[in-house]
Amino acid sequence: MSRPKAVAVIGAGLAGIAAASYLAKPGYQVHVFEKNNGPGGRVRQFQSQGFTFDMGPSWYWMPDILEQYFRDLGRSRGDYYSLEPLDPAYRVYFSRGEVLELPRDWGQLLTTFESIEPGAGAALDAYLEDASRKYRLAMGKFVQKPSLTAREYLRFDLLKAFWELNLLTPISRHIRRFFHDPRLIQILEFPTLLLGATPTKTPALYSLMNYADMVLGTWYPQGGIGKVSESMYALSLELGVTYSFDAEVDQINVDRGCVAGLTINGERIPADVIIANGDYHHIETHLLDTQHRSYTEAYWESRILSPSSLIFYVGVGKSLLSLGHHNLFFDTEFDPHATAIYDEPRWPEEPQFYVSCTSKSDVAVAPPGAETLFILIPVAPDLEDSKETRKRYYEQVLDRLERITGEAIREYVVFNRSYAHTEFKRDYHAYKGNAYGLASTLRQTAFLRPKVKSRRVRNLYYTGQLTVPGPGMPPALISGKIAAELVEKEVKDE
Repeated sequence: MSRPKAVAVIGAGLAGIAAASYLAKPGYQVHVFEKNNGPGGRVRQFQSQGFTFDMGPSWYWMPDILEQYFRDLGRSRGDYYSLEPLDPAYRVYFSRGEVLELPRDWGQLLTTFESIEPGAGAALDAYLEDASRKYRLAMGKFVQKPSLTAREYLRFDLLKAFWELNLLTPISRHIRRFFHDPRLIQILEFPTLLLGATPTKTPALYSLMNYADMVLGTWYPQGGIGKVSESMYALSLELGVTYSFDAEVDQINVDRGCVAGLTINGERIPADVIIANGDYHHIETHLLDTQHRSYTEAYWESRILSPSSLIFYVGVGKSLLSLGHHNLFFDTEFDPHATAIYDEPRWPEEPQFYVSCTSKSDVAVAPPGAETLFILIPVAPDLEDSKETRKRYYEQVLDRLERITGEAIREYVVFNRSYAHTEFKRDYHAYKGNAYGLASTLRQTAFLRPKVKSRRVRNLYYTGQLTVPGPGMPPALISGKIAAELVEKEVKDE
């Protein structure tokens, strides 16, 4: 056949929608099966009492990747949502009441760094010039590869670029070559924490995140981050993708080593190709028979997972003057918190945390005179998240917020909902309740991540944060494109 008769995508997260759209554009018949009641995966929203909450990602970085996605599919991002730069990008709260804002203006940013550490302005210029090279190399030569084998990288230009990317140097050491003040170091290390590992175990390659942060800028789509998944879903419908929601897949059917379809609620649904955007571990261990699995349980146990998160969605019935859109609370020591996440998994004593207040940039997400807060505490995966534990951290965070900002908050809370390991497992089958997939360590990068193509079942492919290139919204779009291109290359001439 010149084209497969049916492509089934499991999961309507960003990578699943992207893969479906890239295949629908040239004419494939694509149907997406989603266990939840709507699209978006972690990039969903919910509304309550006049508040609109983004449930997962809250940072909009690498706008170039998202712009390219819409262009690839013959559209413009501006046709779907408006995008506003944030200035300042975010606020950082240190101990002793010190607050630092990261301005959007380049000159002001250099001045801010220089005011903290003499020579840091010039150092930042040099550091980000190096980061820009890494960004161009990574996006141009590495990130778009399926990474099925190391042989994909055995070219002179790629081997040369490999050394320029500093993959063997931890970013913690790389940053300290340029800066000495602990506040600046914390600011530069913070984006790498979104990749799921400590700076001492994250390759210096990921200084490209600082380039994305400080040069490409921090942005906000009006209506919330959920507008991204909403717009991608709308575009996919225009391309002919069809969807079934509340459609939990029970089994992937295999016939003589090749995909034969899916089973949902006892009904067998034929498919020539399957792209799995669900949790990789869940797909392997629950939807495939043992002989069809590429990875053993021992393999998954040996992986380093990213953290989970304890999230509070809080509606406050008053204006909070001291908060910005993005707020990082570094008022406690990071090392004990990191130890509780990565080395000795347990609930931390005094965790650092993050607060998003989207109503500072978007009046539509909260009632007049009110604020929409998203509070996130990074925690270790695979912990027991009882009601008592959640209440204890909720009270602790509000105590610290009130003390640091000097504003009364608790008595004005009109809505409060929590989300942690239990919900990550329930909603996404997330392995051990992780929030961001696998940590982006050197041993879990590129061809060392779980493969985008099944080793045991022909025409079964994977996409999303547990395979290449990794966690985050822009990588999800790239992951979907990689899977779709591999299907086009390998299946179309069958």
